[in-house]
Amino acid sequence: GTARRAQPEGARSTMTTGSTHVLITGGAGFIGTNLALYLRDRRYRVTILDNESLGKREYVAPYCEHFVQGDILDRALLSELVCGKDIVIHLAADTRVLDSIACPETNFAVNVQGTFNLLNICRDAGVPYIVNASTGGAILGEAPTPINESMVPAPLSPYGASKLATEGYCSAFMESYGMRILSLRFSNVYGPHSYHKGSVIAHFIKSILKNEPLTVYGDGTQVRDYIFTSDLMDGIHNAMNARVTGVFQLGSGRPVMLNELIDTLRRVTGHTFDVLYKDARSGEIHTTWCDTAKAKAAFGFAPATSLEDGVRKTWEWFTGEKARAA
Repeated sequence: GTARRAQPEGARSTMTTGSTHVLITGGAGFIGTNLALYLRDRRYRVTILDNESLGKREYVAPYCEHFVQGDILDRALLSELVCGKDIVIHLAADTRVLDSIACPETNFAVNVQGTFNLLNICRDAGVPYIVNASTGGAILGEAPTPINESMVPAPLSPYGASKLATEGYCSAFMESYGMRILSLRFSNVYGPHSYHKGSVIAHFIKSILKNEPLTVYGDGTQVRDYIFTSDLMDGIHNAMNARVTGVFQLGSGRPVMLNELIDTLRRVTGHTFDVLYKDARSGEIHTTWCDTAKAKAAFGFAPATSLEDGVRKTWEWFTGEKARAA
């Protein structure tokens, strides 16, 4: 991982880590598992809420003080769990673009209704600080690159629309009720602990390990911004310490074409594999990558992991897991 970065001047922490109790919703997923480990190593007390629809208790149990199996739509449970928490980090979501197109009702219920429930309950409980996980490309649609926080949103999918709605409610609850809420727009995150992750790097690595061809929807010229987990964790932690509010983009700040990613996988893994190109899928953006200048100015965000190094560390994690399973 990368070294922890010093906070910029004026961003002095208001928290004492040893006594800070954090609730992570959706904390058994890929990002939640990495975050729980990161925070545990910095002596935070961590409680996880997850319905185990994708993530599993055993993934994250070693890194948290309490694990609660439950759903973001369970208001009574939420009321119990937010009580006494210093920070709520809201990761629970229905995150798959194609699933949201197939079933927008589920996506709305989990992402919009679930987030509204959480904000309302945190307001009643007086939770001091909330971090809401959002997304960049899906909110903005096909926009000029690099994308930034000032652009007008134009979602192409129900998933993007749902995340835009959550940002809107976060803004409204800040202005109406004086709450302190941060929305972080993550780009494409990859790295260790991506057991069930369906995004491209984890999916491709799993295919390589099974000696299967890689399937690309489109011609491989699609462009994304890939951020390695340790850089993202540093960004979340620095933002929490600075107690910033509003919307910030967190990505590598570097455009990567899908064919470039495939070439990187060939170099890192040493494997030869076929690539099957199929028709592009509706609702998916062709080109998106982000400008992180706002996050750099506000809380010193400076991702340092190269694509090659990050892919190598991810590959080593997957091959280590395969060896342990054998």
